[in-house]
Amino acid sequence: MVLAGTAAGAGLAFPRESVYKRPRGRSAVEIPARRPDVAKFKVVTPAGVSYSVPGGGYEPEMEALSPLGAEIVEIAAKSEDEFVAAARDADALYAKGRPITKRIIDGLERCKIIALGSVGVDSVDVAAATARGIPVTNVPDTFIEEVADHAMMLILATFRRLVVQDRMVREGRWKEGRPQLLKFPRLMGQTLGFVAFGHVARAVAMRARPFGVRMLAYDPYVEELVMSQYGVEPASLSEVLQRSDIITNHAPSTPEAHHLLREEHFRLMKREAIFVNTGRGATVDERALIKALEEGWIAGAGLDVLEQEPPEMTNALLKMENVILTAHVASASARFDPARRRRVGAEIALALSGRWPRSCVNPGALEKSGLRRWQPVSMERGPNS
Repeated sequence: MVLAGTAAGAGLAFPRESVYKRPRGRSAVEIPARRPDVAKFKVVTPAGVSYSVPGGGYEPEMEALSPLGAEIVEIAAKSEDEFVAAARDADALYAKGRPITKRIIDGLERCKIIALGSVGVDSVDVAAATARGIPVTNVPDTFIEEVADHAMMLILATFRRLVVQDRMVREGRWKEGRPQLLKFPRLMGQTLGFVAFGHVARAVAMRARPFGVRMLAYDPYVEELVMSQYGVEPASLSEVLQRSDIITNHAPSTPEAHHLLREEHFRLMKREAIFVNTGRGATVDERALIKALEEGWIAGAGLDVLEQEPPEMTNALLKMENVILTAHVASASARFDPARRRRVGAEIALALSGRWPRSCVNPGALEKSGLRRWQPVSMERGPNS
């Protein structure tokens, strides 16, 4: 590790910091070490980690932060102790690329917000942040259409055995394509089952409805009247698994949803069933899924998420012909990345200006945060609504 020096009297070496500011009329540049006499607010983030292209800068985030005199400081720290030492005086933490543990959070002396550019917040110890009165924010609504498109793509590609059909043509097995598909029913009239029925699942339901499928959904946190608006029948988890020809999982990664789908659940599914997951890998017991595919309890799977990402090359899923895999890319699009990064900047800017953020996943922290409520209209999320 390259170190900038040693804190006076502390005897602790600090990791090198790289400071990003949005320059006037020029492209993004890096300047060495934060200068406290210039920047009003310090926003720290792990170095060398980007949601998009490495070295792409922070222009979208800085649109909201520059007017406040804030700077983004990248911390090149390998250990928690090094990160804590460099982040101690941070006004905000832009969380990406490393777990934000209780140890790190307890070392933050003046942090007003921990912001993520993803919907999942499992990389942050939210309970520790709540205990400290630090709001944790995510970006729950800038990628809905992209993920719904991807889920629908996996449903169609897996159901119609697209990858296998493509391979048959490339390998000179032209005549084998039609006999394979003659074994399977048409999509119209099939039953599509949703595990969780949040924003993405609802967008998938809108895309699937014109195909003539029947739809069921299990979500104990969503009112039945919400489901009926999308032509979806509310059902228990076991009903969804037993009745559906295609099961699409949209459950978030929460402690309650960890391994939500286990061996006993895959045994409930039809032998002809297709399983699609664009939610989170941790919601599925992957060993049970592999067993279900190997032993023919279900017919196939389309997966954008896995328990371990990237997977080991020994993962059995990588060798299965009846499995379509993508690299946790469902949310990716040219629009999505700058949109979610602007949201991160906006959330941090709200907290630095003393106001509640828009999308707080731990609203219990808001009353202890010292920030003030400000929204004059409903944001349809959390205590601001």
